[in-house]
Amino acid sequence: MQLSDFDYTLPDELIAQQPAASREDSRMLVVNRGGGAFLDDQFLSFSRRLDPSDVLVLNNTRVFPARLLGVSQTGAKVEIFLVNRLSDTSWHALAKPARRLKTGKHVTFDEKLGGVITRNDGDGNVEIEFDFDGDFYEVLDRVGGTPLPPYIKRESQAGDAGDVERYQTVYGKHRGAIAAPTAGLHFTAAILNEIRAKGVAIIEITLHVGYGTFEPVRSDDVTHHRVQPERYEISEEVAEILNSACSEGRRIVAVGTTTTRALESAAGNEKIFRAGEAVANITITPGYRFRAVDALLTNFHLPRSSLLILTSTFGGHELIMGAYRHAVDARYRFYSYGDCMFIE
Repeated sequence: MQLSDFDYTLPDELIAQQPAASREDSRMLVVNRGGGAFLDDQFLSFSRRLDPSDVLVLNNTRVFPARLLGVSQTGAKVEIFLVNRLSDTSWHALAKPARRLKTGKHVTFDEKLGGVITRNDGDGNVEIEFDFDGDFYEVLDRVGGTPLPPYIKRESQAGDAGDVERYQTVYGKHRGAIAAPTAGLHFTAAILNEIRAKGVAIIEITLHVGYGTFEPVRSDDVTHHRVQPERYEISEEVAEILNSACSEGRRIVAVGTTTTRALESAAGNEKIFRAGEAVANITITPGYRFRAVDALLTNFHLPRSSLLILTSTFGGHELIMGAYRHAVDARYRFYSYGDCMFIE
């Protein structure tokens, strides 16, 4: 299929600039693959969509403050967005404006954090060697900012009621993501307890969301695009629960596309989950046959993105693109802080 097959028109005012007043206040578009239909609903009813035999899988990664604002040697303001740690002190990053950051140039972020540009490819990708006092992540917690996506046209907001708290899932544990697994932002502790009380098994995996998840698809033929590998981890206990669910014909419900990619990578061709750390290196495009995931909770994704391609492959291209057009007409809120879709 062509990249243009995954396009749709979205008015700017439907791009959510703020989270809902409460996490659970989101709307939810329910898409039924068997009947080829969709239904307008509320996320508060999500537990009623689950069966007691289901296994709900969450990605417990935590976002770290990957956005750094600094000043170059010439006094120019620059932004460094950390993408991938290369060593204890070196990172691959996205820089704006990159033309001001020649190789060898020093950037100051804070009295205890600076860095030297060691590579610049001219397209915004740089490598930076940091110098700092103390623990790097503790310094980042103080100096860095919440890495909001570029379609949120405002500065990040601090404090418990701001992005520092709301751009994290309530179950996030392991720091390492540069973006939130946004399908999980709708959950509260109360909703998770309601789901557990119903008998649903809730399990967690870890996949640290990287830049590859959001990298633009540059090939007209979507099958030529490759999403960059991302590391994930599955515990022995979780692998056992997943394997039991598969052998018993119970439904595995993935919260988010990152969870889906990790599960599909972990299942392998034999549909046997193995514990441990591994690399999610599959790219899901039309024609892919899902081995692990039976239902998917996901947010609404950008046109022409690998995430929309994955979602459309799972739900069926015609049905999902029709659901997106309906969501636009029904004035759903889109993207990271927006509403969600449950594909069953």
